[in-house]
Amino acid sequence: MTETREARGPGRVAQRGREPEGRPRLMLAMATLGFAMNFWAWALLSPLGPQFKDSLHLTSFEQALLVAVPVVVGSLGRIPVGALTDRFGGRVMFPVVSAVTIVPVLYLGLAGHSSLEALLAGGFFLGVAGTAFAVGVPFVNAWFPPRRRGLAIGVFGMGMGGTAISALTTVRLEDAGGMAFPFVLTAVLLAVYAVAALLVLREAPGRSAPSEPLGRRLARTARLGVTWQTSALYAVVFGGYVAFSVYLPTYLKNQYGLGQMDAANRMAGFVLLAVLARPLGGWLSDRVGAVRVLFGVLAAVTAAASVQAFAPPLMPVGTLAFLSMATALGAGSGATFALVAALAPASKVGAVTGVVGAAGGLGGFVPPLVMGSIYEAYDSYALGLALFGLVAAVAAAFTATVVRGVAGRRSPSGPT
Repeated sequence: MTETREARGPGRVAQRGREPEGRPRLMLAMATLGFAMNFWAWALLSPLGPQFKDSLHLTSFEQALLVAVPVVVGSLGRIPVGALTDRFGGRVMFPVVSAVTIVPVLYLGLAGHSSLEALLAGGFFLGVAGTAFAVGVPFVNAWFPPRRRGLAIGVFGMGMGGTAISALTTVRLEDAGGMAFPFVLTAVLLAVYAVAALLVLREAPGRSAPSEPLGRRLARTARLGVTWQTSALYAVVFGGYVAFSVYLPTYLKNQYGLGQMDAANRMAGFVLLAVLARPLGGWLSDRVGAVRVLFGVLAAVTAAASVQAFAPPLMPVGTLAFLSMATALGAGSGATFALVAALAPASKVGAVTGVVGAAGGLGGFVPPLVMGSIYEAYDSYALGLALFGLVAAVAAAFTATVVRGVAGRRSPSGPT
């Protein structure tokens, strides 16, 4: 009898072990899908920006403001949503964020595109979709061991490819079925995902919800040095990605005279490359350290932005400059959250992610406004691109000094 029990015991353990082994991958896939769906919705206005500019007679600044409003709202919203995810978990927050996003998507498609004021109002609430990022990072982080978190969070970050889906499909869908069609389709898919997430998502074993009030947790998060160091870096790498992913069609139309469809396709290529590079940044961080990866990509961004400031011919120099920036910004985004996973306390990953994610989104809010204002004043984007290159150079120096020192003190084997 004893031998029988002993023989059964390992089998039971192995059987239980097989379920958790596959479940993290399922949870990662569902979180990535939710991120992509919400980012698709978040970016719906950008591909239509040139069309709204012509039909509503918008200035360059107004067009930039239109695509930037969802970015800033979604960015600031990540702070409370990240803290709420620490409290309630991704199983609750993913369906909630997806369901709430349906309302502004339908409003914009059915009634809110007849004036700048209506578009700005809809874009404001559309920003809720951008908070999905702060739900997914702590959710995925809890499902994977430290040695695999860089890659896992990098794979989750591929969900930002939802903006590429938007760039590739929105104009075509609008041409095929009218202005309402891309918005209604996105709303239906969000509803399907919200139901699926409610049924499929589960919290990681051993997860414990913090008991202290939201305000106190946010205050404690604000006192962590890692919060502000990684926020500064993410404002540059992810902010740069967001800025170019929403403003690139306008830039290409004004600088190189491309048509709306051609510009949207090139923006989609930029986004796709950045998306593919994001898990690469996380994977490299797991192996050579996030600090080294961040320094390398920021140096590459500095070089590419400096080249593009001279407005070289689009083929091949301009295209290579933008593709280099896309790769570097995507890899840098993955490396930043590998650094967050390594340095942030486990119970505060969601709250730290919220603040860092907000900084990244806000970093994407500023450049389109600056680029639009500079173009209106000087009929040139040179100064705006030069400023972006300078900011990337400062961030590279900050990484090599301050961040490297902090990571070295936290890791016994050297800089993370």
